[in-house]
Amino acid sequence: MSLTLHSIHPKKGSKKSKKRIGRGLGSTGRYSGRGIKGQRSRSGGKSGLKLLGLRQIMLATPKNKGFKSGRIKPEVVNVADLSKTFADGYKITPKALLRKGLISNGDRGVKILGNGAISIKVSIFDCAVSKTAKQKIEEAGGTIA
Repeated sequence: MSLTLHSIHPKKGSKKSKKRIGRGLGSTGRYSGRGIKGQRSRSGGKSGLKLLGLRQIMLATPKNKGFKSGRIKPEVVNVADLSKTFADGYKITPKALLRKGLISNGDRGVKILGNGAISIKVSIFDCAVSKTAKQKIEEAGGTIA
């Protein structure tokens, strides 16, 4: 027997024919996969069977709720931390804060907040400062540049 296009066939049982639902007596299932009665079981009812499964998938997938800002927020340092870490008359910059371990990364910027008390004179450079922190630093005799 020679190998030609008309003599090549797939192995028996390797190919499975598509299930043809609702096509005569040979169709399996009493209601042809449409359930019992109702608008969806009749021809032209709603949008057919495809959307029924799609709706279940859509309900199962989680939806992202809320809003996440893309703005880069600066690292924060409190006035009390400055008072504990630095000596009187020190110049505070983001690099100095990084060296002392008060911030983990100076690239995002630094903001000094007014939580706690400060009793030393310090000069602050290249840092954002809150109103209360500015007031406390200036009362202690420090400067903000």
